[in-house]
Amino acid sequence: MASPKLAKYRAMRDFTKTAEPSGDVGVAPSNRLRFVIQKHAASRLHYDFRLELDGVFKSWAVTKGPSLDPHDRRLAVEVEDHPLDYGDFEGTIPKGQYGGGSVMLWDRGYWAPEPGTNPHAALAKGDFKIVLDGERLKGGFVLVRMKADREGGRNARNNWLLIKHRDEFAVEGEEGQITERETTSVASGRTMDQIAAGKGKGPKPFMLSGKKARPADDVWQSNRADVPEARPKAAALAAPPPPKLKAAALPGFVPPQLARSVDRPPPGAGWAHEIKFDGYRLQLRVENKKAALKTRSGLDWTPKFKEIAAVGAALPDGLYDGEAVALDQHGSPDFPALQAALSSGKTQDLVFFVFDALFLEGEDLRDLPLRERKARLRPVVEAAEARLKARIRYVDHFETGGDAVLQSACRMNLEGIVSKRLDAPYRSGRSDTWLKSKCRGGHEVVIGGWTGEKGQLRSLLVGAHKEGRFVYIGRVGTGFGAAKVKAVLPKLAPLETDKSHFSGPGAPKKEPNVHWARPELVAEIEFAGFTGEGKVRQAAFKGLRADKPADEVEAEIPAPVEEVELAQPEPAASPKGKAAPKAKAAPGPVMGIVISNPDKPLWPSAAGDDAPVTKLDLARYLEEVGPWMMEHIKGRPCSIIRAPEGIGGEQFFQRHAHKGASALLSEVKVFGDHKPYLQVDRIEALIALAQVAAVEYHPWNCQPFAPEVPGRLVFDLDPGPDVPFTRVIEAAHDIKGRLESLGLETFCKTTGGKGLHVVTPLAKTRAKMDWPTAKAFAQKVCQVVAADAPDKYLVNMSKKLRGGRIFLDYLRNDRMSTAVAPLSPRGREGATVSFPIPWSQVKPGLDPKKYTIRTAPKLLKKTTGWEGWCDAERPLTDAIKKLK
Repeated sequence: MASPKLAKYRAMRDFTKTAEPSGDVGVAPSNRLRFVIQKHAASRLHYDFRLELDGVFKSWAVTKGPSLDPHDRRLAVEVEDHPLDYGDFEGTIPKGQYGGGSVMLWDRGYWAPEPGTNPHAALAKGDFKIVLDGERLKGGFVLVRMKADREGGRNARNNWLLIKHRDEFAVEGEEGQITERETTSVASGRTMDQIAAGKGKGPKPFMLSGKKARPADDVWQSNRADVPEARPKAAALAAPPPPKLKAAALPGFVPPQLARSVDRPPPGAGWAHEIKFDGYRLQLRVENKKAALKTRSGLDWTPKFKEIAAVGAALPDGLYDGEAVALDQHGSPDFPALQAALSSGKTQDLVFFVFDALFLEGEDLRDLPLRERKARLRPVVEAAEARLKARIRYVDHFETGGDAVLQSACRMNLEGIVSKRLDAPYRSGRSDTWLKSKCRGGHEVVIGGWTGEKGQLRSLLVGAHKEGRFVYIGRVGTGFGAAKVKAVLPKLAPLETDKSHFSGPGAPKKEPNVHWARPELVAEIEFAGFTGEGKVRQAAFKGLRADKPADEVEAEIPAPVEEVELAQPEPAASPKGKAAPKAKAAPGPVMGIVISNPDKPLWPSAAGDDAPVTKLDLARYLEEVGPWMMEHIKGRPCSIIRAPEGIGGEQFFQRHAHKGASALLSEVKVFGDHKPYLQVDRIEALIALAQVAAVEYHPWNCQPFAPEVPGRLVFDLDPGPDVPFTRVIEAAHDIKGRLESLGLETFCKTTGGKGLHVVTPLAKTRAKMDWPTAKAFAQKVCQVVAADAPDKYLVNMSKKLRGGRIFLDYLRNDRMSTAVAPLSPRGREGATVSFPIPWSQVKPGLDPKKYTIRTAPKLLKKTTGWEGWCDAERPLTDAIKKLK
């Protein structure tokens, strides 16, 4: 009998005249949600996009068809639900019938809601994020409901937009117009003309084939209790029973398997990608209807999680591996909330996510591959679903698109993902068969000291164990609310000691208000990454951990996934006995942002290095120098230069956000332009711009977040073609001397080209300073210097007059003018950057070409260039008076 949800569909069709399915034939449930896209030549050609949900196909008519270009927003009109057997329909609907015309099965496969989201809630909200695994479409997409202009007016037909997410499967430009390239049926290989003429063989069935995917092929569905229908039932997951294992006694505890930290998920097939939960790793032991919970070091924490233990007793005898978490209002793990719940004893809302089974019903499963362990675990958990009261939930996974899964996790502010070999057994300890990649660095550290006056906590001095030593890895200076200080200080005070336990280079020294502590307390921190010296950057305190001994906390710097010994499936045989080509490395996220085409060369080489500089190299460079760069770019409108095909191709100047620009970018309205300008206010925004091949960054010279107020003056020394660089160095000192005589402080940087910039920071004062005044001052300074040495300098920008002289360019000090940011790369040969240098190095022998994307990060750690910038701001009004 047809579903009541198909009433509208059935009422619109006469099944005595059309061959379309009526919905009376039941379609066997699958353990993966299916989708189809049908090319439909009705009165107007369009593509019908159908997603299986609640036993029917939710359907949209996409007027131009899907696109792989994230810039494209394709209109998708929601239409009536269709029966699941429609997923095998390819043929012709008679003229005069609803939708009369030819129908082609253009794509089909499986889909899942974006990890951690509820598909029903997302549909209701009108922000439906999905991941497709089809023959032609893969990766993330979003359906966004358009708002009606007025009730009953335009857009009242429930119109949506279908947009491709920026992930490894996104393709910009003409190549992204996949419907223009793919014009045959994925089910029969026929063209629309052949289908209309009834020629060729019909489609191979998909929905009614009777074939079911293996249970271990499940993709991540929602783990939330309010959408049980989004999770396949245990009966649908039943696989042929595996051979009975030898009976085994249930041990009291098994040391858990641990994941190795890598910079991005492993590429290729054979991996299960799971959400990484931000909570406490626990092992649930159930025997004779009694349950106990132990930490990863074997501590019995059953009393702390008594509600989970109470419902866990409903599971069959076994050892279950999982993580206890607290969920926020959006259903995401919240570690501080978990800490608060444990401190207060209010643990009734905590959830245990179970992702593995070590022993089950008298059998030792550890030697079975993960694929089979999860196949046995899932039906056990779901069979007991009602008795578990949503406090214990099974963890699903993706088997493809690890980078896309990580990007989705990062967009939802989750901690990251864990990738596990599906064919690997369970082995205690750390190995390369479990790999974790994080969105934002999280780390367990040991507190070795703190700063602050008596009764205060300003920062924590933290370390980790490395090769038998307790090594200092940095300072944690944020994340301390009053409640956290109140909880932490009483535990630190008894550990205070007169001696530092840190060893190794860079260990802090005793200073006023520094207190040493015996390294016994373990803390969880969040940070932006490691410096080249192994110190944490921008670290924030999350909470104390009592589930892991301090002496087991080791420094974990993520390894490049290419350097990990990854066991891979045997490659498929290639035609004519040739070896299968080596799979190209999947793009990896930088600060949670997936870099597509990571190996694309943007520069053919860097000075002194013949290797090409790739898009991934650019992103990683910006990640490393970003914290320094932010002070000089944040809060200011910023123009960029993009080189999508590399610096040898066409370059594009851009000051406004383009269509489909990353949400990480800020925008600011400026007087005189109706379009908002780009603004880069966080390091992640730099990475997002690297993803679109932005090779140069040119901010305004205003005060941060005050476009109308001058914030610095830039004097650009631009030599004629026949002027040696030693003369440019002399010019820099001449400008420096003149500005300092007027009471201004000066700084110098290379431009990444043949010149130098002399920069002076301005103080923001009560006396209003406008751009015309600042520009006039800069012009007058240049005129005075040029008048003193007219054979060396000129203030006229004409290139005809520049022979043998240096143009003193004051024009960068206008309101809407820009100057290349310190540390910005240049879209020029050699991959040079604009580098801040101390005046002591502005002397003969200075070589601007040595500062490149390859060399600058290391040199930046050594330089004293631009030290004291903030303290050097001076009011321009005083200098103007002196100049007059």
